[in-house]
Amino acid sequence: MINLLLFPVLIPFLTAMILMFFPKRVSAQRTVTVVGMMASVISSAILLYTVMRDGVQAVTLGSWPAPFGITMVSDPLSAGLVLTSNLITLAIVFYSFRSIGEGREKHFYYPAMMFMLTGVNGAFTTGDIFNLFVFFEVLLMASYVLIVLGGEKRQLRESIKYILVNIVSSAFFVTTVAMLYSVTGTLNMADIAAKITEIGQSGILTVIAVMLILVFGLKGAIFPLYFWLPSSYAAPPVPVLALFGALLTKVGVYAIMRTVTLLFPHDPGFTHEMLMILAILTVVAGCIGALAYFDLKQIVIYNIIIAVGVILFGVAQMNMAGLEGAVFYLIHDMFIKAGLFMLIGVIIAITGTSNLREMGGLMKTYPALAWTWLIAAFGLAGIPPLSGFFGKLLIVQGAFEADNLWGGIIILASSLIVLLSVIRIFIHAFWGEPKPVKGTSKQIYRGLFVPAALITALTVFYGVGTEWLRPVMFDAAEILHQPSIYIDAVLKE
Repeated sequence: MINLLLFPVLIPFLTAMILMFFPKRVSAQRTVTVVGMMASVISSAILLYTVMRDGVQAVTLGSWPAPFGITMVSDPLSAGLVLTSNLITLAIVFYSFRSIGEGREKHFYYPAMMFMLTGVNGAFTTGDIFNLFVFFEVLLMASYVLIVLGGEKRQLRESIKYILVNIVSSAFFVTTVAMLYSVTGTLNMADIAAKITEIGQSGILTVIAVMLILVFGLKGAIFPLYFWLPSSYAAPPVPVLALFGALLTKVGVYAIMRTVTLLFPHDPGFTHEMLMILAILTVVAGCIGALAYFDLKQIVIYNIIIAVGVILFGVAQMNMAGLEGAVFYLIHDMFIKAGLFMLIGVIIAITGTSNLREMGGLMKTYPALAWTWLIAAFGLAGIPPLSGFFGKLLIVQGAFEADNLWGGIIILASSLIVLLSVIRIFIHAFWGEPKPVKGTSKQIYRGLFVPAALITALTVFYGVGTEWLRPVMFDAAEILHQPSIYIDAVLKE
């Protein structure tokens, strides 16, 4: 079992190490990356199956008993997120072959991608709060490489802001972990949860809970801490934007989900109320941004912010419906954002611009692209039976059950804004009179469109196959709702 739990972290790490030895040999880089990603996807699928069959899996490294050793834990939530991350990264690897350019491929693009995936999978799997910080740093260091790769002026300018924000947030994270350790005397998350249950959630622990929400909120882009995200994410090439948009903010969101449900469920009147207000403000801010721009990238980047708010609103309800909806919506949003950003890359490759005012009439020349975009747009807005519908429905149900009527109405209203923002892209880019376009070769078009279409098809399956996927989502939400299941699995392994 030890190997199975660690495989999704070790395989990308070892792949990255191998890739470092021959950076200039592009075809070898591509082959090794694809093989490593295939192995990672298979191992994470087997891990999810094992977790669903046998329950929460935990292993403490170095044969130390928990909570003294470093613990890695896999439950339905973390295993599901790891599998999702691996599938998305595999699609983006294929997409990169036709879009990132050999110049970047020869300068450690694939190793940086694999190191980032190591950090993402490690953050989802760790059961130790200090190790959560370590894996955050791994994925952030790799993202620093990816955001500047190519050295364009805009990338370098935005990377300074991105790096500064993350350095400040990491410093706060370490300070908060030190405070938490001084109060509880442990770094194992299950043990911290058990200790807090024993001693009660005192004022200092509530302060620590708020600090953690703010630290992870800065990484996950909640209101008012999202200021850095729109321009930083728009700077790198589309494959890097797709990786960042699908995975990076979601690690921050996952960390908030895990900490507020496991460590600090005892004073919801303050922490969860605050989280709910921040979530609603995040949704509103994202909606304003999504309608304000005529730039393809910016519209979908602001939709990332809307989704972060919707997911955290579901978490803040602290009931089964809200939590299950949050899990559903989190995984839906990872897939749909990857698909949308990849489709945006196809549109930009054809037209040579990301400005909607300079596009039009693509429906006549690229009908498959137009219909795929429409399906992805409807999925993002939550039109039934596509993937966004069921998660949002459960989140709103959770809000009504918790008597947060206005919050639920705002979440429903945000769906209309999301639909309007992405349909605007459809109307401007695909309808109307065709405008002169740069064009692209059939080979490049196919190489970009096929991975994007496959990810979009996955989102359709995710929506239509809700009934088959629901046991995973229910089990994940149950562990968030009843932390004792997680605590017992870790401390009694």
